[in-house]
Amino acid sequence: MSPRTPTFILAGSLIGLAALTLAGCNKPPEMVQEPTPSITLGTQVDDAVITSGVKSALLADEAIKSFDLQVETRKGTVQLSGFVDNQAQIDQAIAVTRSVAGVTDVENAVTLKGTPSTVGTKIDDATVTGRVKAALLADPDIKSFDISVLTFKGEVQLTGFVNSQAQIDLAGQLASAAEGATGVKNELIIKQ
Repeated sequence: MSPRTPTFILAGSLIGLAALTLAGCNKPPEMVQEPTPSITLGTQVDDAVITSGVKSALLADEAIKSFDLQVETRKGTVQLSGFVDNQAQIDQAIAVTRSVAGVTDVENAVTLKGTPSTVGTKIDDATVTGRVKAALLADPDIKSFDISVLTFKGEVQLTGFVNSQAQIDLAGQLASAAEGATGVKNELIIKQ
């Protein structure tokens, strides 16, 4: 072997490596599937701040029993849900919510209670709510943490934001199938 042989081997190796690298650059592009609509960390923080602001404003208002209301926020859209005694409370809750900084829209899913419930009915409602939450949690196609479940006299109310109409339909079916559920008011919204 001559003293130039290692130089030829090194040069040949570098040329081969460069050719492989360039050949890899000529691959056809891979198909990329569009992700589901998502939000940034900043938007999540903004939504959490809006939710806290709405809850505080509702709690401070004498005309509203804010403990009976659920507040969900996604990209500035606030969804109110729950059961209240009269239409005036619904109207006041919407007005108070609209006045909170950052709120871009209000989705009203609040329902009137009707006749007062008994202690036994409240216990039954808590059981139905637990059954519905367990069914949602057990189903792999639904993110139950994104769904709020409230029950009043056997009527189950579903609110929150989900990824698709299929999840809305499935959540409604699971809630309807829960023992003790007399009806379902499905107010779920598809994430934008």
